[in-house]
Amino acid sequence: MNTLNIHIPNKILFVLDRLNEAGYEAFIVGGCVRDSILGKTPHDWDIATSATPEEIQEVFSGYRQTDAGLKHGTVGIVIDKELIEITTYRIESKYSDGRRPDKVHFASNILDDLARRDFSVNACAMTKTEIIDPFDGRKDIKNRLIRCVGNPIDRFTEDALRILRGIRFASVLGFKVEQKTKQGMFACKHLLKNISQERITDEFCGTLLGMKVYDTLMEFRDIAIFIIPELKDMIGFEQHNKHHKYDVYQHTLKSVELIDSDIILRAAMFFHDIGKPKTFSLDINKVGHFYGHAQLSSQITRKILKRMRFSNKDIHDISQLIKYHDRKILLTSKSIKRLLNDLGEIQFRRLIKVKRADAMSKSPSFLKDKLDHLDAVEEILDQIIAKGACVSLGDLAVNGHDLIELGIPEGKKIGTVLNRLLELVLNDEIENNRKALIEKAESFLE
Repeated sequence: MNTLNIHIPNKILFVLDRLNEAGYEAFIVGGCVRDSILGKTPHDWDIATSATPEEIQEVFSGYRQTDAGLKHGTVGIVIDKELIEITTYRIESKYSDGRRPDKVHFASNILDDLARRDFSVNACAMTKTEIIDPFDGRKDIKNRLIRCVGNPIDRFTEDALRILRGIRFASVLGFKVEQKTKQGMFACKHLLKNISQERITDEFCGTLLGMKVYDTLMEFRDIAIFIIPELKDMIGFEQHNKHHKYDVYQHTLKSVELIDSDIILRAAMFFHDIGKPKTFSLDINKVGHFYGHAQLSSQITRKILKRMRFSNKDIHDISQLIKYHDRKILLTSKSIKRLLNDLGEIQFRRLIKVKRADAMSKSPSFLKDKLDHLDAVEEILDQIIAKGACVSLGDLAVNGHDLIELGIPEGKKIGTVLNRLLELVLNDEIENNRKALIEKAESFLE
């Protein structure tokens, strides 16, 4: 046991004290301990105790409780509108399905509970004055190392999702994976077939959002290919073009790391060139081209994201950014308003970020011109937005009711006329005011 000076919220201290006063052990455990040692503020605090679920319920009988995790030994206590989860020490039996333990048994010793955990950095426990660290987790945190508790093959055979968790921790924390642990990951990667797609997708997204996504997914590209086979052709695929200095996969990971840590943006960058190997051609000067790769990448991505159980909204937004990522944007109000009509402001601003990250992960020889061009695009976009320019049907100074009053019958004809009027406004051929639009609509009738 070692003294540790870490700030613990008063609500958590209250729970620890209440359990101790009732005669039970209680420790803060898991990721919140790791984050505290790293000097980060934990988002969630988990508590483990020697008290059984029934005893936990009795100790906090005056508080609102939730029992959704009761079969796993977890009782939720609501204190000042905040849910705090308290779990009885556990030991687990074998994992027959490679996903979850056949049985969970309650234990009376914190060391038994820590021994069942995945990595040493997650196998520390602490109170307000001391820390228990039977597997040298603090040392591994100091050395920025992900290492299994016990035999890596055993840990990954019990639950193969731990392979992806370790990769996520490496990406998010910027840690390296210890050699034996890494060997165990590769040896057991086939067991990922036992894991539900939803759980795999959650870990994959977490990895994409990490600060060391390039290094991590370069090192574990074989595991990335196992969960997304379509990546295979990208690995080592040289582009033979002066605009590029990396192969397709390296360029992809560089662009992911260079964009905001947002899953729409990072997924768009991760898949934006996945169609390149299938569209590659060499001209007579031995220069590589990828005609139509954006459209094909968008189509491939839609299939992958659907398989990975992304939401329909995210699939639309990600695949749309990929479809447009290679499209040149002219520095004219007309061109930018048309694109704004296609994408909407949120997606347009995302597209600018996508194009910036794409440019920064290519050859630096052309970078300044590309970034200057995108700055100019953004400046025109800001001006258009500030002026409240008409870029959609909802912005038109007339609507369907106005056209009905002119004698245009309800139905498809109304939509056709409104779209024609919007087209004229977008082309700067007519001003967006009611009088001018009504007169133009009347001319259509004539």
